[in-house]
Amino acid sequence: MIKENNSESPMLQKVSFNKLLNHYDEQLKSEDKSLAERARYVLEAQAPYPELRDGFEDLSILEKRKDVIRIILADTFSEVLTNNEIKTASIPYANLVFNSSKRFQSIIENAGEGFELEMRNMPDDMHYMMQCTVILSFYYGFSLDFKRPLFYDIPDKNGVMRHYRILYNADFMEITPTKKAKELKQSDVDELLENFEDLELWKEKIPPNSFITKGFVISNLFDVTAEHSISQIKSSLIGNNKRGSENFMDDFQNTFSSLFSLNGINVGFAGYDPNTNKFLKIHGKGIESYLLKGQEMESCDAMLCEYSYGKLLTDSTYYAIANVEKYYKKSEGKVQPYKNLYEQGIKSAILAPIADEGNLLGVLELVSTKVNELNSINANKLVDVMPFIVSAVLRSIEEEQNLIDAIIQHECTTVHSSVYWKFQEEAKRFMTDELSGNQPAFKEIVFKDVYPLYGQIDIKDSSKERNLAIQRDLMIQLSEIHSVINEALKKFKLPIYEELMFRINDYLEEIRETLYTNSEQAIFDFVQEEVNPVFHHLKREDKKLKELVLAYENQIDASTESYYDHRRNYDESVMEINKKLAAMLDKKQLEAQEMFPHYFERYKTDGVEHNMYIGSQIANDRNFDSLYLNNLRLWQLQVMVEMENKHYALKPNLPIQLDVASLMLVYSTPLAIRFRMDEKRFDVDGTYNARYEIIKKRIDKSYVKGTNERLTQKGKLAIVYSQKKDEKEYLRYVKFLKSKGYFTNNVEIVELEGLQGVTGLKAIRAEILYKTDEKSTKTYTYKDLMQELES
Repeated sequence: MIKENNSESPMLQKVSFNKLLNHYDEQLKSEDKSLAERARYVLEAQAPYPELRDGFEDLSILEKRKDVIRIILADTFSEVLTNNEIKTASIPYANLVFNSSKRFQSIIENAGEGFELEMRNMPDDMHYMMQCTVILSFYYGFSLDFKRPLFYDIPDKNGVMRHYRILYNADFMEITPTKKAKELKQSDVDELLENFEDLELWKEKIPPNSFITKGFVISNLFDVTAEHSISQIKSSLIGNNKRGSENFMDDFQNTFSSLFSLNGINVGFAGYDPNTNKFLKIHGKGIESYLLKGQEMESCDAMLCEYSYGKLLTDSTYYAIANVEKYYKKSEGKVQPYKNLYEQGIKSAILAPIADEGNLLGVLELVSTKVNELNSINANKLVDVMPFIVSAVLRSIEEEQNLIDAIIQHECTTVHSSVYWKFQEEAKRFMTDELSGNQPAFKEIVFKDVYPLYGQIDIKDSSKERNLAIQRDLMIQLSEIHSVINEALKKFKLPIYEELMFRINDYLEEIRETLYTNSEQAIFDFVQEEVNPVFHHLKREDKKLKELVLAYENQIDASTESYYDHRRNYDESVMEINKKLAAMLDKKQLEAQEMFPHYFERYKTDGVEHNMYIGSQIANDRNFDSLYLNNLRLWQLQVMVEMENKHYALKPNLPIQLDVASLMLVYSTPLAIRFRMDEKRFDVDGTYNARYEIIKKRIDKSYVKGTNERLTQKGKLAIVYSQKKDEKEYLRYVKFLKSKGYFTNNVEIVELEGLQGVTGLKAIRAEILYKTDEKSTKTYTYKDLMQELES
C-alpha cells in the first residue's frame, strides 16, 4: 500500500467496492454460465465482509482483506496483462494505492528504498479545489472543465527520471451529501470561477467533509517520458531568462538523459560563424563545447574530418560516433573530432547540426563515457526536439543582437550604419570579457586613411536676426510695463513709481539702437526682482490696475517668463528650416550609401551642417577606389544646390523669411578619425589632422582677401580648397552641373584672408539657379527668384 494523503478535503473518502459488486449482482442473472459462476464466486468471497460494500475509512482493512479484494478486482487486473499494463486501484487525487499490476510494482521497486509516490504539482489547496470541481460537476450538475493532466515522476533503476501520465476510470465512485452540504446557485458558481485561488471561499461554498465518496478509481499509467522530455526541452529553450539560470544546463542534461533513457550523458554546444567558417564557444552558465575542448574559436576544417564536415555542414544531418576510441586509433590520434573527444574521456557521441533553412547556426553535442551508448539509431530521437533548439538558437541570436545594440547605444549613443559593424565587433568582445569575469572596457574605435567631406547651409545673419527679435520683444514688454506703471503713478502719485518709470525709459533708450550682450539678462532680472513685486501689489490695491496687470501677464510666455512673440517667430522659422533641410539630406544620404558605404553625421544649429568620411577601413568588406571619393564629392555638390532650392521653396511660408548661404570644404589629405567615448561622437585624430577641424570651424566667418566681403553669400555656393588639383576637379563638376541647370555662368575664384593658424585657402563661388517648385522647368538666379516671389 502506497502513501496516504491526510490533507483537508471536501470529501469524506470511503473505500467501497459496492458499484463493482453491483455489476456482479447483475452477472448472476446472466445466461452465460461461466460469467454467472464467476459472479457467484466473487460475491460469496465478499459476503462475510459487508464493510467492503458499505465502505470504510479504516485503511488497515485494506491489508486485512487484501486476499478478498484481490478476488473482487481480479477481472479489472487481468493476470494476462499484469506484466505490461501499469495499473493501480486507488483513491482519486490521493497517493494511496492498494492494488496494482506487477509492472507498476516493479517500477516502484526500481525507484529504490524510501521512494514515496506523489503527484506532480498537486499542493494541498489545489487538491481541495480539484475535488470541489468534481462535486460541482457530478453532484450539482454544473458543467465545468476541471480536467488537467496528472503525472507521477518515478526514477528507474539507473536513476533516470521517468514520467507517467495518470488516467482515471471513476466508474466505481458514488458521491452523496452530508448535513454540511449547501445549496449552490449559478451565482455561487460564478463567484468561484472568478476566484479559483481563494481557498477560503471554496471552503465556504463547499465545506470540508460536506460530501461522502464511496468507491475507488482505476488508474491507468502511461510512460510519457519522451513526450515530457520534448516538452521540457521546449519550455527550457523558449522561456524568458531560463538559459541564464544557474541550474539550466544541469536540468537540460537531465532532460536529455530522460529522452534517451541514459543516465550521465552530457550536452554541449558550439556556435558557428559563417563569415569565418569557424566554430566558436557559446558563453553561458555551465555551457561547454566538447568539440572545441576549451578553445574560444577554431576553424571547422581543423575540428572535423572530411566525412563529419560533409555530414554537418554540407548535408545538415547528424553525425553519430558509436565508438570514439575505434576512430581515434584508426586515425592514429591525429584527426578531429576524435582526438578532442577521446582526450576528454568520451566513448560515444552524437553531433547534430542546428540549422535554419540550410544555414548552420551551431552544433548540438551529446556525449557519453560508454561505448555504443550514443549511436546512429537513438540519434533519431533528436528529430522531435531539433526544431525547438533551432528556434531557441535563432531567438538567442536575436537576443544577443539586441544586447549588442544596447551596449553600443549605452556606450556610444546612436552609431551610423556604415561603421556599425566595427562597434558590433567591439561589443562582442565586451560581452566575452564580461561573461569571462574580466573587467569589460569598450575600446576606442579608430578609422585611418579616410577622406573628409564637409558642408553647411547656414542661416544668413542669424545672430543679427535673433538679436532683432529679442530687441523687439523687450521693447514691447518694457512699453507695456511703462503703461501700467504710468497709470499707477497717475492714481497714487508715489515718487517710487516715477523712479521706476525713469529706469524703464532708461532701458528702452539703451536697447533702442543696440542690443548689448548683457541687456537681455539685465532686463529679465529687473522685471523679475522689481517690476513683478510691484505688479503683485497693484493687483491687490486697485481693480482697474489689476485688469491692466492681468492683461500684461496674459501676454507673458509661461516657459520663458517674458514677452516671446518675435523670438517665437524666429525660433519656429529656424526649426522649420532645420527640419526640412535635415529630412531632405537624410533621405538623399541613403541613396549615397548605396553607391559606396561611408560615415555620415549631421547637426542642426542655425542651419544644417554635415560631415562625411570615406575610405577602405570604413567600407569593411569592399575595396575602396578614388573613384568613390570623386563620386561622393559630385553627389554632395549636387545635393547642396537641391537643399538651397528646398529652402527657397519653403521661405515664403516662414514666420520670418530668413535667407541661407552654403559652403563646402574640400580636403584631399587622408586623415584618421577616432570615436570619443566621453563626447559620444567621432572627431579627427592626432595633432596634424586637427588642422582640418580648425579650418572647418573658421571658414564660414572668413573674408575675401583684401576686402570686407564675406565669403558666404546668398544665392552662391562657396567651395573652399587649398590644392590646385581640387580646383580643377570642382570646376569640372560645376561645369557639368551648369549643363543640368544647377548653376549660372557666374563662377569666380577668390582667395581668402588668412585665418588664425591657416593660410593659402581659396574658394570657388558659383551662382545657383533656383526653381519656384519641383515641377517647374524655369530657373532663376537668387535676385530674380526674390523678385518672382515678391511679385
